[in-house]
Amino acid sequence: MQKLTAFIRLGRPLFLGGGLIFHLLGVLMALYAGADLNLAVLIWGQVAITGAQLMTHYGNEYYDLEADRANPNPTHWAGGSRVLVEGWLPPRVALAAAGVFGAMSLAATLVLGVWFQASWQALAVLLLSVFLAWEYSAPPLKLHSRGLGELTVAVIVPVLTPLTGYTLQAGQLAVLPLLVVFPLACLQFVMILGINFPDAAGDWQTDKYTLVIRLGAARAARLYLFVLALAYLSLPLLRAGGVPLPAVLAVLALSPLAAWQAYRMGRGDWKNPPAWDSLAFWSIALLMGTAVLVVLAFGWLVFG
Repeated sequence: MQKLTAFIRLGRPLFLGGGLIFHLLGVLMALYAGADLNLAVLIWGQVAITGAQLMTHYGNEYYDLEADRANPNPTHWAGGSRVLVEGWLPPRVALAAAGVFGAMSLAATLVLGVWFQASWQALAVLLLSVFLAWEYSAPPLKLHSRGLGELTVAVIVPVLTPLTGYTLQAGQLAVLPLLVVFPLACLQFVMILGINFPDAAGDWQTDKYTLVIRLGAARAARLYLFVLALAYLSLPLLRAGGVPLPAVLAVLALSPLAAWQAYRMGRGDWKNPPAWDSLAFWSIALLMGTAVLVVLAFGWLVFG
């Protein structure tokens, strides 16, 4: 039972909720645009997305093991699950699990293409998601070690995941979902950037050059503030581009929390270890809370 519990912890199941929420957002945007719901496609799409997520989580635990071991400041949100670091399971288990879940994601994608005749655009979005998810931490690209990890996650989770849901239901890409997900991508970017501050010491020792290391912590903090502001400054343009008002207001609803996070970063909490856990938690809460509100807005537009 301890081994099973450790294996589940290794997969970071708490973060799987993001895949469900962002996929649902894409589906609802497709329904808002006039598509008919295909429940079977929705289910198989979620299998593909969850498989890719689990592949990433287990693979990241394996390839980041040395960085996690070298991290003197692990938090609830940074430094990995600690399962491999503490010796609960051998590293090969994580790598094998990553392979199995990656195969599950590709198999679901194959089913969508062959059985359900998903469009080439939907399949391209899914395959790109799986590719980037694997290369986030795995060789040869190891994107997170080249200063591209934050951008990669911001593309995969709040952009490609909703686009998967949208294109599987609507059949083709459109401008609307790209506009809707822009502020969410900004919030995802700052979330990952914030999580990387406590990891910096261990990352530097193992040549994992995140943006916090490449830019330096002070510049990374300024980038955090810039991208966070961009999420909200973009709203008038997004509204002018056709994003429905309820969705714009949904993004705006948690702006007081964003302002509080900006204040904390501006006063230097990024260099205060006791504040790291809280900074990461509220960055996650800001992203996921905003995403849920946007989902509810489109749910109201479709069904209300």
